[in-house]
Amino acid sequence: MAQITVNKKSPLGLIKNGVLQWIKDNLGIIVALFILCLFLSLNPATKASFLTTKNVFNVLRQISSNLFLACGMTMVIILGGIDLSVGSIIALSGCIAAGGVVRYNLPLPVALIMGLMVGLIAGMFNGAVISKTKIPAFIVTLATMNIAKGFAYVYTGGSPVRVVTKEWQFLGAGYIGNIPTPVIILLIVLIITGLIMNKTKIGRHIYAVGGNAQAAVFSGIRVAKVKFFVHAYSGLMAGLAGIILASRMYSGQPTAGEGAEMDAIAAVVVGGTSMAGGSGRIGGTIIGGLIIGVLNNGLNLLNVNSFWQYVVKGTVILLAVFIDFIKNRRATE
Repeated sequence: MAQITVNKKSPLGLIKNGVLQWIKDNLGIIVALFILCLFLSLNPATKASFLTTKNVFNVLRQISSNLFLACGMTMVIILGGIDLSVGSIIALSGCIAAGGVVRYNLPLPVALIMGLMVGLIAGMFNGAVISKTKIPAFIVTLATMNIAKGFAYVYTGGSPVRVVTKEWQFLGAGYIGNIPTPVIILLIVLIITGLIMNKTKIGRHIYAVGGNAQAAVFSGIRVAKVKFFVHAYSGLMAGLAGIILASRMYSGQPTAGEGAEMDAIAAVVVGGTSMAGGSGRIGGTIIGGLIIGVLNNGLNLLNVNSFWQYVVKGTVILLAVFIDFIKNRRATE
């Protein structure tokens, strides 16, 4: 019987090599995810509910919003920065989109574009200030976080903006076939982000600026343009996450997205992106997002007090950053 061989340069061969390389690069966190899933599958308190189809889809639907944020956050952290505003942008974009449908009777596509534009404009504001001044990204996005949160409360008066139409609910709570709609949208976003990071000039420039901004300037890279693009993209992803979350909750809520930036940062850092900048992959962020999502789900199934959940997630972030510190120190020795 003839043996079928795969040409390494064929599309199938390239995909196979890419998958193998992805597994090799992320083997440690893949093993960690497997151990976490194995523990929840065998634990008497969770084994009856963890691996059910309903719970798996629930986890995938929940992590979609976090991974939208993490796509933009990966770029920001590779630059050596951080974006604290994404949680508040979620709230504002969701409220604006919901308000467009309920208060102004706008067509759904127009209301959704309004929500996305809110996120994009907020991100562009962050990018403009950060790229044109020497103010740290931490300070700029901290200010934007409070501004966006304030606008969300002013716009809604502190009350949810409820939308109960089936068309609105489809984005966050619907299905395409048997797959949740947010998961389909997430796959598209992950592919686009991966292509930007790995196949475009702006992607190469992001790594160059994060590795050494001064050297990037001498190489002719427009550093300000790179910073502007990255923060604009992060804002756009937050706007998309806000719309999806508002659709899933059947309302735009000014309290939505609180603490979302921490889950996004956790997914990126656990996924292997260095807080020092210059290195990281969207493939690692995907696994990091899965770990954070499964961890959240497992803690809920175990009926762990929500206060202790903050402690656990904070510990996970600290451990990931400590491992990154050890790796960087060994690399410089």
